[in-house]
Amino acid sequence: NDPMPSRAPLVSTHKATSRQVPIGGRDIYTLTLTPGDDPAVEGPWLVFLHEGLGCTAMWHDFPQRLAQATGKPALIYDRQGYGRSGPRRRPSTVGYLQEEAETILPALLDHFGIEAPFLIGHSDGGTIALLFASRFRRRAAGVITEAAHVFVETVTLEGIRATRHAFEHGGLEDQLSRYHGTRTREMFYHWADVWLSAAFRDWNVEACLPLIRCAALVIQGRDDPYGTVRQVEAIASGIGPRARSYLIPSCGHAPHREAPRRTLAAMRRFILAARRPPDPVTPGRTAST
Repeated sequence: NDPMPSRAPLVSTHKATSRQVPIGGRDIYTLTLTPGDDPAVEGPWLVFLHEGLGCTAMWHDFPQRLAQATGKPALIYDRQGYGRSGPRRRPSTVGYLQEEAETILPALLDHFGIEAPFLIGHSDGGTIALLFASRFRRRAAGVITEAAHVFVETVTLEGIRATRHAFEHGGLEDQLSRYHGTRTREMFYHWADVWLSAAFRDWNVEACLPLIRCAALVIQGRDDPYGTVRQVEAIASGIGPRARSYLIPSCGHAPHREAPRRTLAAMRRFILAARRPPDPVTPGRTAST
């Protein structure tokens, strides 16, 4: 594991700009990071998609570090009902990930004039990235997933039940309320209730994977309590030779927090290598260090 406190303080060369953007009848909180003071920003952009209980602030300084390491501009945003964005228009349904990928995300990219970004998604955000890249095949320069899911596993449901117990009987609600405020309970149960519903048991988006045409980096901690290596194998084999897998030992569900150096280095290599033709790889090849 990479201990977070030992990292040097970040001296950012990127300008941070936050704003509320009206999308789908609701305000979406966004944060952009642009290199220097030059108004002419050259892409491709990095677009960060947060986890099921996350938000922009819960990425901490990882987006700034990756943007600075690659010299790329970045966009981070809170989905509806999360963080500093406006409330949801309606309760989450089984298709909430698909709706985000096919409606909200493309509208947000259009608003900022972002073409063909690198999509960097954690957990739910990783699944959204995959769905977007499969639906809009010319609009993604690359996909990086951390702990993404493409089907439901028993271990996932067990992990969510444990998280629900921690929310109801532990200190998780207080921790999350620092980021989501008065909507914390609504946000939590919209997520947990969908995943634990009978209607979601057969959820599976593996069929979308062969449609993805861009390169992909599939990252997961070996000790992830919400998913097994089967998720990584399914994503990598489904996308084919354009995908590389990276399993991080002694790491759980959030590689960018639990193993930040390894995760940042792997993402940086992937993003910078996308400027040139990729090396031939074996479909589903898995690396581990």
